[in-house]
Amino acid sequence: MIVTTEKQRGDLIESGKRLARILGVLAGKVAPGVSASELDDLAEKLIRDGGDTPAFLGYKGEGSRPYPATLCVSINDEIVHGIPNESEKIFKEGDIVSLDFGLIHNGVVTDAAVTVAVGNIDEQSKKLLRATENALAAGIAEAIPGNYLGDISHAIQAEIEKAGFAVVKELGGHGVGDEVHEEPFIPNFGKKGEGELLVEGMVLALEPISSAGKSAMTLAPDGWTYRTKDGSRSAHFEHTILIEKSGARIITKL
Repeated sequence: MIVTTEKQRGDLIESGKRLARILGVLAGKVAPGVSASELDDLAEKLIRDGGDTPAFLGYKGEGSRPYPATLCVSINDEIVHGIPNESEKIFKEGDIVSLDFGLIHNGVVTDAAVTVAVGNIDEQSKKLLRATENALAAGIAEAIPGNYLGDISHAIQAEIEKAGFAVVKELGGHGVGDEVHEEPFIPNFGKKGEGELLVEGMVLALEPISSAGKSAMTLAPDGWTYRTKDGSRSAHFEHTILIEKSGARIITKL
């Protein structure tokens, strides 16, 4: 989406506020003994209670069956798109859990994710979460008119690798607003000054995705869940942003 009217801008901001509020509620419910299915049910209820529509439910990716849930819940070595409601997934002390979903308000889509700890987690996992969240902040700082997509990608890669972790290179951010996934694709690695020019009004979903081990991934038989090939833990943070004259506005700020 390129925002060109005040109505688009207002609807985008409201969509992001609603998503952020719900994501905050969901993150606060993560605890040992809670199931992924419970959170999925709650996510759908909160979205629909607000008069909005889940963006992921029924979404059809390329060559895959429609996504069967409102929320993606990815635990430990699950990188993204973990399905919460087709098998029992109960959070345990020490797990890390990525929560990712999209919301449609007045036809405008926003998308965000956060990775949270279940109780007390080990020091490497704490470092992984911190590095990935820092990478998101670094990418956002580069999202200003006149910069390039490569500036965002480079900043994200530098933060993750500086902390000693690997970038999951097959996955990345994307345009959003009119649809769940739009052009451009935004890699989480790259070189400064390369890629598409950033202009005022662009709506982007930036989402650094990291691995505590190697970056190789594999697709589960369910057709949606990506896991690290070596079984290492993965973290994922995401915000929808609007590029304004003065820089990036975080639309899904918690």
